[in-house]
Amino acid sequence: MTASPHHTVREDWLALAQEDILAPGQPILDAHHHLWDRPEGRYRAAELMADVRAGHDVRASLYVQCRTGYRTDGPEPLRPVGEVETVLDWTRGQDRFPAGIVAMADLQLGDAVRPVLEALTEAGQGRVKGIRNSTAWHADPAVQSNPAPPPDGLLRSAAFLAGARAVAGAGLCLDVWAYETQLDEVRALARALPDLTVIVDHCGGPLGVGQHDRFDPDNFHDWRAALASVAALPNTRIKIGGFGLRVFGWRYADAALPPKSETLAQDWQPWVETCLDLFSPDRAMFESNFPVDKGQFGYRALWNAFKRLAAPLGQDDKDALFWRSAARTYGIDQQIFAHDNGRIPS
Repeated sequence: MTASPHHTVREDWLALAQEDILAPGQPILDAHHHLWDRPEGRYRAAELMADVRAGHDVRASLYVQCRTGYRTDGPEPLRPVGEVETVLDWTRGQDRFPAGIVAMADLQLGDAVRPVLEALTEAGQGRVKGIRNSTAWHADPAVQSNPAPPPDGLLRSAAFLAGARAVAGAGLCLDVWAYETQLDEVRALARALPDLTVIVDHCGGPLGVGQHDRFDPDNFHDWRAALASVAALPNTRIKIGGFGLRVFGWRYADAALPPKSETLAQDWQPWVETCLDLFSPDRAMFESNFPVDKGQFGYRALWNAFKRLAAPLGQDDKDALFWRSAARTYGIDQQIFAHDNGRIPS
């Protein structure tokens, strides 16, 4: 395993830029975050709730697997069940942070993954909503977003297809983190399994490092065209976020001051507008991807940027992006967002 590819979170640096909350009454479901306790930093329940309580009306969240708290003994396929157990232990006493969990089950097991899915569901006490594997691969070593990059070809393998079919059979959905160069593989997978809801993480991985220049019109066109082929399938969804990932190429962390939401919204607008154009708000959802993205900008600025980008939309579309699409996709109680009783204390 190599060193972390993520920017280091510096709370003192983030504190140098503060801004007022925009649209404070907009309910939010943070559709993608992690929890961990690693040498690179700690982000457990206390750290998550400090961000959630920073002023935006965040009413629930979705935890996504990141190799936290695996079991250290027992059958290898069942060791990821420890992640669900650990997250529920760390967040004991809460029922909305997270309200849902996207867990890990090795889909290379093929149909034999079914007992693992059953064990995850049992351990999750109703909160396991989906599965994700580590699948983001690129031939260029400069394109790396995982400290332990997966091998090439997982999304194309017959075993993965069989495992994903088992995910659909279990009533779960599948998150996929793949780079723009892999979107044809994502499309083929989603097309082969029309009963499986496939959620494409982080805008479909538009790249800005290595051989990829995010400002190159040809690179943007290639990403858009590949993502359009995925969006054409009705069983696909998109998560809008991940702009703090190193592979996207933004270097906010190198500046003396953290970026304000105006800067973030202006920078991200072409990609966000493309995702909305291809998927529509009803099949798109905003995500924080914290603490990964927290090395580049703060929680207040992030959600303010999304609110700036969503400002031209009607309230129904805003609600779809900020909570409804994620709640529908993952089966999270929509009553949390229906009235002021869902607001948590600041």
